[in-house]
Amino acid sequence: MATKSNYKNNTKKRSKRERRNKIIVYIMIILMLLSSLTYGLSFFI
Repeated sequence: MATKSNYKNNTKKRSKRERRNKIIVYIMIILMLLSSLTYGLSFFI
């Protein structure tokens, strides 16, 4: 019982951190896509 309650408390505390991590991950993916697109365009130009 104690472990479950601690897990719930941790998830509530981490909600902001997890949201921030998701945003960072999405930004990284977008940057990777943009960099790959510009790299591909550089071959055509």
